[in-house]
Amino acid sequence: MNKAITQGLVLMPPAFSAGLNLWSREDGLPGQGSYLAQANAAYVPSDQDFGGCLELQKTTTTQKLRCFQNIPCQPSLYLRVTAKVKTMSGALPSVAIAGWAGTSGGANVTTAQQVGPSVALTGYGTVVTVTAIIGSGNRQGVDMVWGTAPAFGHFGLNLTGANGGIVRIDDIQIEDVTDVFHAEMFNWVDVRDYGAKGDGITDDRDAFEAADTAAAGRTVVVSPGSYFIGSNLTFDNPVKFEGTITMPDAARLACTHDFDLETYASAFGNELLGFKKALQALFYFTDHVELDLKGRRVELDGPIDVATLSGLTNFAQRRLICNGQLTTLPGTPWATATVTSTATYTTANTQKLTGVTNIAQIPVGARISGTGVGREVYVTGRNLATATLDLSAPLVGGSGTRSYTFDRYKYMLDFSGFAQLSKFELVNLEILCGGDASGVLLAATGSTFRVADCVINRPKDRGITSYNQGCQGLLIDDCQFLSNEQGVPAQTRTTLALNTNQNDVKIRNCRAAKFGTTVVMQGTGNLILGNHIFQGDDEPTGTRRAAIVLTTPNSMTTITGNYIDNCFVELTNEHSDQPDYNAQYSFGGLTITGNTFTAQSVGAWFSWIVVTPRGTGHFISGLSVMGNVFRCREVSIDRVERVDTTYAPLVYTGFRNVIFDANTYNGVSQETSSPLLIEHVQATASDTWVVDGAGYMPFLGRARNVTGVVLEGALTNAANATQWAQPYALTEQGASGGQVNLKWPSAVKGRAQVTIRCDNPI
Repeated sequence: MNKAITQGLVLMPPAFSAGLNLWSREDGLPGQGSYLAQANAAYVPSDQDFGGCLELQKTTTTQKLRCFQNIPCQPSLYLRVTAKVKTMSGALPSVAIAGWAGTSGGANVTTAQQVGPSVALTGYGTVVTVTAIIGSGNRQGVDMVWGTAPAFGHFGLNLTGANGGIVRIDDIQIEDVTDVFHAEMFNWVDVRDYGAKGDGITDDRDAFEAADTAAAGRTVVVSPGSYFIGSNLTFDNPVKFEGTITMPDAARLACTHDFDLETYASAFGNELLGFKKALQALFYFTDHVELDLKGRRVELDGPIDVATLSGLTNFAQRRLICNGQLTTLPGTPWATATVTSTATYTTANTQKLTGVTNIAQIPVGARISGTGVGREVYVTGRNLATATLDLSAPLVGGSGTRSYTFDRYKYMLDFSGFAQLSKFELVNLEILCGGDASGVLLAATGSTFRVADCVINRPKDRGITSYNQGCQGLLIDDCQFLSNEQGVPAQTRTTLALNTNQNDVKIRNCRAAKFGTTVVMQGTGNLILGNHIFQGDDEPTGTRRAAIVLTTPNSMTTITGNYIDNCFVELTNEHSDQPDYNAQYSFGGLTITGNTFTAQSVGAWFSWIVVTPRGTGHFISGLSVMGNVFRCREVSIDRVERVDTTYAPLVYTGFRNVIFDANTYNGVSQETSSPLLIEHVQATASDTWVVDGAGYMPFLGRARNVTGVVLEGALTNAANATQWAQPYALTEQGASGGQVNLKWPSAVKGRAQVTIRCDNPI
């Protein structure tokens, strides 16, 4: 590349034959003295070595020779100045290429190196070639680094040493040698050409910015070196890092054209640091919504506090991390912080603990355990001055002062520092916890956090945790949750795949294997669709745990098309501030349709649908269990549904709109149905037919209504004479209330199809 050709730059100074008035004996500035008519200077038209040349006698300490012509200088332009000199007589001087660097305003750039390497002349009549390369970049081979400030130069040479010697100087040559360093055909610019030092100390930010501005669509190359960037930096053009950079923690690097892990890992020379800085920048982009890991693996040596990294507490624009693997490096940063404390709970203030000892040691986001504490209750806030803690859910143990344990798990991606975070997504990631860490901790509040096509593998304690309200509208799609307790008996597992506290959660087409409990859901309006949940073990007559726990009694939830394997669905009110019924909604608002329920190596007491009231007076209103397949292998269980009466029974007389219909039962001793169509054969004449539906009623409820009686064949008396009569029904008969008596005007016999329900009409 030669810019004299490509850009029409005039680089060559005038020949001495054009007149010595064109050559300065000072710095070449306008108005300074020239060599015209000077006693110590003359033009020699014919020299045996040079042809026309300048003969000059050294009369000052530093004898300067500069052309008056402004020779242009630019970033990325490299000039080679060459002078051929010989001593004719007298003292032998030293000679060096020299120049005066000027800005566009005509000021001298004092930081530029304006004298090149000095060469001693050692004999008479011997031609010595002196040369120096001048350019903007601090590159190997550049003798005089001028940086980007100079716009032009007055070039020539200096004679130093003893005075009196006479030398002859051939016409000075200036040529463009930029192609020695790079060529425009490569379509890139180098930050060193714009003044970057690469010494790891000098702040090279301005040079980087200048190179990016000059690139104009070309690639900015960060050539080998260590560059310090002192503040935020944005690359609007493609960038390639051969060297590395360092930045303050709060400073952001925005590679808008190459926003991916590969670029950032190259920039910082470390995948983890590159990932952190790319994640930091993600929150400040307007033209990029995703951080692409490009299939790469990032090893985390501790939790990533995303809010602190970003410097934000609120964010509500769509952003996502995708396509890679995050894994842990074992170490103490992952250790659970456990604190035991005494605190007071009162039912008058249902989501607060007061008088908390050791409160300064209890972090926000810690899970609480102790008497009266339901599953997945977390600390949502604390006030050190008043020694109070805010809770994600009420406790059900009543008022009192008790000892509690607080466990703050460590998460690979910790969003808890955000007061509000919405529309954030994790897509196509393997979050490889390795039994060292938990997976993801959501923000305090926010909506539509999405996790899709991800694998959360071997979390130590929790896969995804909502400690407050950051799970509103949470979307979990096509994910795998793989437990760290694969070989542990079900009853001793402690891990959880997921919990939620807010409404409108969607869990679709996921697979979860061998957690203690798969999901605890406190909110309403949930959709659980097409998942495979397995919580079995190899224990004979093994204990089984709940897979799906719904803690809001009227959950407004649909559970459809799932494969629920060796675990069960539990309805409970353990997060209710009124565990006893007090005119609020009771258990219901739940649709369970089209699922496959299976189990093996379980006790006869096992059931797939369990209701656990934590207070008295509760009933079921609005439960639809339809079109499911229930199958127990190897053994038979008593029934598919039951009430856990550990704390309280259900009130069967309050049942409303409860439907168990069109289900398939295999390996189940007693089927469940309501409405129940039961065939009753009365072989001997009687005025009271006892129709027994007790075993069929859901949750061993009562036969509360008869909605139909259809006779098959003739109704006859003892003499087999046809009778024309209509019965009336008495419901809730027998010891358990599960029988119906059909009362006839007289003793009759026959066959009837009787429809019985366990509930009352709405």
